[in-house]
Amino acid sequence: MASLITAVRSKFLQAIRSVNPPGRWKVLVVDEHSQKLLGSVLKQFDILEENVTLIESISSHREPQQFEAVYLLMPTTQNVDRIIKDFSDGRQQYLAAHLFFVDGLSETLFERLTTSPAEPYLKGLQDLFINFWATEAQSFSIQAPELFFHSYSPPRNDGTFKQARSKLEEELRFVSKNITNVCITLNEFPYVRYYMPTHHHPLGPLKPHDQTRAPPPPEGSARWRTNLARGDAARAYEAADTEFITKLLAFMVQQNLDDYKRSNPEFPKPSDPPRPRGTLIITDRCMDTVAPFIHEFTYQAMCNDLLQIEDGTKYMYKFQSSLGSYEDKVATLSDADSVWTTVRHMHMREAIDKLMADFNKFMEENAGFKGEGAASLNDMKDMLASLPQYQEQREKFSLHLNMAQDCMNLFEKQKLPMVANVEQCCATGLTAEGKTPKTLVEEMVPLLDSQEVINANKVRMVALYIQYRDGVPDEDRRRLYQHARLSMADQDAVNSLVHLGVRISRGPSDKDTKKKLKYKGSSDDEYDLSRYRPLLRTVVEEHVANKLDPTLFPYVKDPPSALSPVASLKQTTPQTTSLRSAKPSWHKAVRPNAAVENKQRVIVFMAGGVTYSEIREAYSLSTSLNKEIYIGSTHNITPRNFIDDLRVLELAGVGSRAVPNGVSLPVPHHNYQDYYDGKYFTADPPAPQRPALPAPKESKHAASKLVKTPSSYSTSSGSLATSGVEKEEKKKKKGLFRF
Repeated sequence: MASLITAVRSKFLQAIRSVNPPGRWKVLVVDEHSQKLLGSVLKQFDILEENVTLIESISSHREPQQFEAVYLLMPTTQNVDRIIKDFSDGRQQYLAAHLFFVDGLSETLFERLTTSPAEPYLKGLQDLFINFWATEAQSFSIQAPELFFHSYSPPRNDGTFKQARSKLEEELRFVSKNITNVCITLNEFPYVRYYMPTHHHPLGPLKPHDQTRAPPPPEGSARWRTNLARGDAARAYEAADTEFITKLLAFMVQQNLDDYKRSNPEFPKPSDPPRPRGTLIITDRCMDTVAPFIHEFTYQAMCNDLLQIEDGTKYMYKFQSSLGSYEDKVATLSDADSVWTTVRHMHMREAIDKLMADFNKFMEENAGFKGEGAASLNDMKDMLASLPQYQEQREKFSLHLNMAQDCMNLFEKQKLPMVANVEQCCATGLTAEGKTPKTLVEEMVPLLDSQEVINANKVRMVALYIQYRDGVPDEDRRRLYQHARLSMADQDAVNSLVHLGVRISRGPSDKDTKKKLKYKGSSDDEYDLSRYRPLLRTVVEEHVANKLDPTLFPYVKDPPSALSPVASLKQTTPQTTSLRSAKPSWHKAVRPNAAVENKQRVIVFMAGGVTYSEIREAYSLSTSLNKEIYIGSTHNITPRNFIDDLRVLELAGVGSRAVPNGVSLPVPHHNYQDYYDGKYFTADPPAPQRPALPAPKESKHAASKLVKTPSSYSTSSGSLATSGVEKEEKKKKKGLFRF
């Protein structure tokens, strides 16, 4: 299965490798954002290996170089002007320029380049379409948490509806470009489906309002019964009732894909063997408001829920050195850590067993250890201290030992067995025995009263209980808040669920909300506290089986030729046969050049944040459905982040981590390029002032540009054997990125 990280890395490397100047060496010029994208998939050493002698920031003051340059930039007006400036007014920054833009360059900026003084020096221009963050092999992110507030925060007053909607549409257009980039990178021209909820109206700035709704049809037109007879005015007026963010986003993505296909008729390039056309499913956080509150006990989800992990990747822990002393270390949790990728989707109990089994195996194979091996996490901790010669592996085991142990300590301290049982009953509507919970309030109230249960967990229980009851009377909600002693901010978090389409208040005559998408129990639940499965699982399974309701998830264009559910299942489910009737296949040798199966793809995008439990489902379903499933979102969320954002949802994000000052409503831009330029604008540093006196000899060396000459890599040069050159090389590597 194609890894997104590998695909993005390959595109970057192909761009750099495609430039082969006569002198072999080249300079790489980046901007602030492209450098971050580059650094997320490539190490500094990988770039140096491609005959890159210097990496410069386009916004810094640079001395002219006698090398050709690879420009790897965002396609902004500011960057285009900087390129032109490099080759204007008698200045020639480099011998030649090879331009690679992370996103698609607009025609206007292309014409500005080709009609500028820089044109004679431009040797090539290519759009890479890789402006997204490949966070895992099957997961990607836009890293735009502010979109949660743009999408669901109610406009401040009636006069700001139009402005808020215009701002949201700008943000959605940007997100649609990023989703399109993922499809292009995967060489996929998918069918596009989107979530169309039936139990609530559009939310946030898309809520039907006089400012944004088309004018009502003239009097008397209501008597027409058919859609055709009603006329355009009536249809335009009613369209506001179905303009969900998922629909707007889906149509934008389809338009982007069609435009790209028009410019690149060979897209998608044929594969061998042929790959069936995939599907892009666009949904949003409102589809499942239960998953973000549930305590998950799989390793990755539990660690991100209970531990202080920064952005899902950075974790600080205590590492015991070979001398016995403890030191703080910051670990990066990524696909480069094989221990992490092996256990991250396992239940915590299985993950601990796997860690101990792998540790004991490692001890036997490498440390010559004789004995019974580690039987507990504490045993592992003691034995790790005696392995100074295996530093890298020690650090990995020590990291995950610390994480697992901290999680289990918090599991007991925060009374999570009892809390999680209440959560599971609310989320599934069933007890562990499969019966309707009749003593749920009796189990929940003592936990709400308890001082040993932290407030965040009380908020989660109350929110899940209200959703289980499909809303509760206002007096009952007030009593729940009183039992839990929730602060006003915590009460706001629960109350804000109404802005995500959840009914929280219920009168005596109110009927149950009719939802077409409901939780479906699973018979293979091994753990009582892990019974709930995100609704995303149901959506993907039903889509693959051709059973997904087309009114709930319509296609933007004509759907693929219909397959019967039976035929679809035949294609996707591996065939099982009796052991008695199956022909033995162990005698067949595996052909080294056998064609790799190109499985059909499903790409899921969830606007408003995706949970780690939903990311796990993408991996799990890839195996069970025999498909390649990728999942992405505006950002990854943990229960803690989700509750924090709900607290300030009505305040348009004021006080949030993503946008501390709240989302602003500036005057809408004249076009998308203006918006894009503002998003990636970087101020130029002040011009360096020339010193009045000549600099001492030492400072001259310190201020000189880092230039790695070809001889630095020549193994035949005798001068490299000197210690002075080796020291100089170390200095160069430390100062490679100059900003």
